[in-house]
Amino acid sequence: MNEPSSKPNWLLPAASLWRREIVRFVRQRSRVIGALGTPIVFWLLIGSGLGRSFALPAASESNGAPVHYLEYFFPGTMVLIVLFTAIFSTISIIEDRREGFLQAVVAAPIPRSAIVFGKTLGSTTLAVVQALLFMAFAPAAGVTLTFGSVVLLAITLIVLGIGLSGLGFLIAWPMDSTQGFHAIMNLFLFPMWFLSGALFPKVGASSWIGWIMTANPLTYGVAAVRRALYGEMSNGSLPSYGVSMVVTAAFAVAMITVSAWMVGRRDSK
Repeated sequence: MNEPSSKPNWLLPAASLWRREIVRFVRQRSRVIGALGTPIVFWLLIGSGLGRSFALPAASESNGAPVHYLEYFFPGTMVLIVLFTAIFSTISIIEDRREGFLQAVVAAPIPRSAIVFGKTLGSTTLAVVQALLFMAFAPAAGVTLTFGSVVLLAITLIVLGIGLSGLGFLIAWPMDSTQGFHAIMNLFLFPMWFLSGALFPKVGASSWIGWIMTANPLTYGVAAVRRALYGEMSNGSLPSYGVSMVVTAAFAVAMITVSAWMVGRRDSK
């Protein structure tokens, strides 16, 4: 007769936390509106407002043809949706600590990595679903979708979502104040998106801005989304899809690894 294993189950707690994130998000309609509605408003207002006044450099045009700003801004808006979802989802870590739920989870005999994976996978699932819903606006932006591009885009968004959710987890875990989290968001996360090529291309930017954009891991996430949507027709100055995905995947692995280490380190004190 086999004795029950004393080793804690990893999959069950991770799946339970994943499900809790999904249910919690759906029940809070304000989060749904904020995570999906705000980027759509940005896309419409900024894209329409700059459509005639913003001229892309020749190297940023698709196959030599001029690109309307609504089309250029479309991939960046998808990334913004993923970023917003990561922000709203990881704020729940601070709320869980206030309510005592997080202390109960940490005290439970489960692997600490299951906490990280459950939270980040829940956030990633929500982010990818919302970003794919935004694809309904693709015809309005002049973006032509194919089955292959949608599949490639979904894979890209999953990897990117894991990275951004891991980053949000890493920032939120040691914090006790939602106000402090919002300050970090405004000071760090939004500039990270601004300097990712989502709003303007690297070509034509100041040299020091260009260096920051090159070092910004989110730049490669935006580039991967553009490549997934447009393929060889996308910006010729962008890194290839393979390079972009390698950097994005490395960023995701680093964020999850550091987050898991931080959870275990705090628990061991």
